Amino acid sequence: MKLALSGIALLALSAGVMAQDAPASDKDEAATLESVSVLGTRSKARSATDSAVPIDIISADELHNQGSTDVLDQLKVLVPSFNVSTIPIDDAATLVRPANLRGLPPDNTLILLNGKRRHRAAVITFLGHGLSDGAQGADLSVLPSMALEQVEVLRDGAAAQYGSDAIAGVINFGLKELREGGAVEVFGGQFFEGDGFTQQYDGQIGLPLGANGFATFTAEYRKADATSRSVQRDDAAAVAAAGYPNVPNPAQIWGSPEVKDDTKFVYNLGLEGENLEFYLFGNIASRETEGGFYYRNPTTRGGVYSNDGGDTLLVGSPSGNTTCPTIALRDAGGNLIPYATVAAAVAALPGDCFTFLELFSGGFTPAFGGKMKDAAFNAGLKGVWGADVYWDFSVSYGRNEIDFIIRNTVNASLGPNQPAGLLFRPGGNEQEERNINLDLTKAFDRVNFAAGVEFRNEEFTISAGDQASTAIGPMTQQGFALGSNGFNGFNARTVGSDDRDNWAVYLDAESQLTDQFLLAGAVRHENFDDFGGTTNWKLTGRYDASDSFAIRAALSTGFRAPTPGQANVEQVTTSFINGELRDAGILSPNNPIAQFYGAQQLTPEESDNASIGLVWSGDNWLVTADYYRIKTEDRIALSNFFTVSAADRAALVASGNPEAASISEVQFFVNDFETTTTGLDLVGSIQTDHFGGDTSYSVALNINDTEVDDFTPGIISDVRVQVLEESLPRTKGYFSANHQRGNWHINGRLNYFGSFFENHLDDGSLPIYEGSAFTVDLETGWEWDSGLYFNVGAQNIFDETPDDNPWGALVAGAQYPVHTPYGFNGGFYYARVGWKF
Repeated sequence: MKLALSGIALLALSAGVMAQDAPASDKDEAATLESVSVLGTRSKARSATDSAVPIDIISADELHNQGSTDVLDQLKVLVPSFNVSTIPIDDAATLVRPANLRGLPPDNTLILLNGKRRHRAAVITFLGHGLSDGAQGADLSVLPSMALEQVEVLRDGAAAQYGSDAIAGVINFGLKELREGGAVEVFGGQFFEGDGFTQQYDGQIGLPLGANGFATFTAEYRKADATSRSVQRDDAAAVAAAGYPNVPNPAQIWGSPEVKDDTKFVYNLGLEGENLEFYLFGNIASRETEGGFYYRNPTTRGGVYSNDGGDTLLVGSPSGNTTCPTIALRDAGGNLIPYATVAAAVAALPGDCFTFLELFSGGFTPAFGGKMKDAAFNAGLKGVWGADVYWDFSVSYGRNEIDFIIRNTVNASLGPNQPAGLLFRPGGNEQEERNINLDLTKAFDRVNFAAGVEFRNEEFTISAGDQASTAIGPMTQQGFALGSNGFNGFNARTVGSDDRDNWAVYLDAESQLTDQFLLAGAVRHENFDDFGGTTNWKLTGRYDASDSFAIRAALSTGFRAPTPGQANVEQVTTSFINGELRDAGILSPNNPIAQFYGAQQLTPEESDNASIGLVWSGDNWLVTADYYRIKTEDRIALSNFFTVSAADRAALVASGNPEAASISEVQFFVNDFETTTTGLDLVGSIQTDHFGGDTSYSVALNINDTEVDDFTPGIISDVRVQVLEESLPRTKGYFSANHQRGNWHINGRLNYFGSFFENHLDDGSLPIYEGSAFTVDLETGWEWDSGLYFNVGAQNIFDETPDDNPWGALVAGAQYPVHTPYGFNGGFYYARVGWKF
C-alpha cells in the first residue's frame, strides 16, 4: 500500500493548492486527483473528504515553498492547532524545540515516518515555558522538507490504533518515491534587522531499483546565524555605572540560537515483486547549536560573587588555610560602592585569598549548546498470503544523542583552577528505540479486519560530564557553587542507562454498513514491564447524507506512558525563581532528595477523546468543521520549586546526598493534574480559474481552550495553571491565496495569532499579557521549462513584532516576550534558486 501518490494535486483539508512540481504533461491529469492518507484507518487509503476523522494533508510544495527552513516552523503556519516558538535561554530545549498540537505537550503527539513510529529525541524539556516542561518528544527538525511527498496530520486521539503518545493526534511524514530525476536547490535569507542569515543547500536524486523498485536519496546542509532582540539589563548598566570594567552590552542575548553544520540525509528504497514488497527507509542527521544563558552579575551572583544578595563579595581560600577579610559591595544605603574602591580591597587580599572578581570584573554570560546526532532505519517486507490476507512485517531502530557543551563559565568550587578556554562538557543524553511489528489485514464484502502485534524497547542513557563540570572542588565548603555554573555535569551517581520493554496487540474492524454509513472500531492492549498493562479503544463513524454533505464522529480512550528518561533523568540548571537566579535540581522521582519533598513513582497519563464534525464538499471546494474534547488525567509535568532550607540541606548531605550542598531549589516529575481541552477546527478550500490561471483559496481556524480541572496546590502553582490555560493563543488561523499561471506563481498568506499570557522567565511575579497579531507572508517565482526555477519572498512582510517587554531592562534584557507564538525576530526575506531534472 502506498503512503503517498507522487505528482498529485492538493485539494484537501488545509491546503487546496495545485501541485506546482508536476511536469507540464501531467498537469491536467494531476488536477483531477486528490491526496490520500492511510492515517486513522487500516482499510484502503482515503482522501481527506472521505475520512471519518479530521486529517490535514499538506503537499510537498506547500511545505517547502516558504521562508522557513525548519519543518517545525513550516508546519506552524499550515496547521492552526500546531504551535512552536523560538526558544532562547531554555537549556536543552534550545537544541530540540518543543511543539504543541491542540494545546497539549509535544509528547502527546505521535510522530510517524512512512507510517512507522518515530523515535523520541534525547532531550527532556526542562524549561518549556510551562506547557512543555518535562516533555520528551521527537525531533522533527532532522527531516528536510525536500525529502517529503506530503505530511498528514490526524487531529484525533488514536492510541487504540497506534499506541502510546497519540492523545492529541498523529503526524505522519511521507517520503518521496522517485525512480528517476531529482533536484538541487540553494536558499538564502535573513531578517529585516540584518541578522540571522540562513543558508541552505539541498540535493535529491531518484534511481531505479530493479524493474519496479526505486531508491530516493535527499541531502541537506544548513547554517543559521544567531539573532539578538535584547536591551541592556538595568543591573548590568548599574554595575557599569559603578565603574566595573568589561560589562558586556547587552549583558545577555535573547534571540534565535546559532545553528552550525546542520546536516541531514534521508533515504527511501522500495523493491516490488509479484506478491512481495521490500522497503527500507531512514535518516542520518547531525546538528550543532549554541545559544545564550543568563548573565552572572559580578555583585550578586550566588555561589560565585556573593552569597548574601550582593552586600559583600564572596572571598575564599583555595588552600582552605586562610581566613579571608570581608569586602563590602554596597554602602549602608544599599548603593554599589565604586569599583575602584572594591578593586583596591581585592588587590590587598592575602595571597591565599581569591575572588572571581579577579577573573571576570564585569561578570560573565555562559554560552550553552550541544551537538545532536540522529539516525534511524526501518526495514520490512509486505505481501499477500493466499488471495486476500495482507501482511506487513517490519523492524526499526532509532537513536538520538545529545552531547552538551557550556563555555565562558566556571566551576566556582575550583577557584582559580578552571579548565582551558573555560569550556566544559557536562555529558549528554541518548535515546534508543527498537520496534518489531506484524500487521495483518483481510477484507470481506463490506468489512475490513486488521490485527497486529508489536514489541518495543526503549533505552535512555545519561553519559558522564568531564571532571571539571562535575567536580566538588576544595572551595565548596566556603560557599562556592560546585559543577559547571548554569548546567552542572552529570556525575557518577546520575549516569547510567534505564530501559523498558513493552508489547502490544490490537484488533481493528471497519465496515461500510450501507452505502451511506461507515463504522469502525479498534481495541489495543499494551503491557509495560515497569508499570503493567493498559487497554484502550476507539469507535468512529461517518454518515454521508448526500454526495456533498457528511457527519463524522469519534470516541476513544488514550494513554501516554512515562518515558524512562522522565523517570530517571536528573540535572542541576539555572532558573529564574522569585526574582533571582538560583540553581535548581531537577531530580528523578526515585532520587532520595526528591522523595524527601514528596516525589513518587510515575504512572501513565490517561485520556478520553470525543469529536464530531461536518463535511461539505463539491467538485472544487471543501469545508469542514470539527469539534473536539480531550479529557486528560494524571498529566506528567515538573512540580513546583521546593526551597532547600539550611536545615534540609544539612540533613540531606549528612544522609549521603552531597549534591544538596549546591542546590537552592528542587523539582521533580509528578502525575498531579487533570485538564479538559475543547476546541473547534474550521477549514475550507476552493479551486478557481481566477485571474487567468489556477487560483486556490484556503482558510483554516482553530479555537482551543484548556481548563485545569484539578491539581494539588503544593505541587502545581496557580501561575503554572494559568500558563497551562493561557500560554498559547486560544485562536489561531490563516487565509491563503495561491495563483499559478503558466510558469509563474504567486502565493500569499495572512496569519492570525490570538492573545496569550507569558509567565516571563518562568517567574510568577513577571506576567505579560500580549494582544493578538496578524502577519503576512508573500512569495512569487518562475519555473522555466528546463526545470530551472527562482523564487523570492518574505515571511512577516510587515515586520510585525510583539509589544515591548514591560520587564525587559528591569530584569533580564529581553526586548520582547520570549515565547511569542509568531516569534520576536520580525520580518524575514529570502530567495531560492533550483533545478528539477
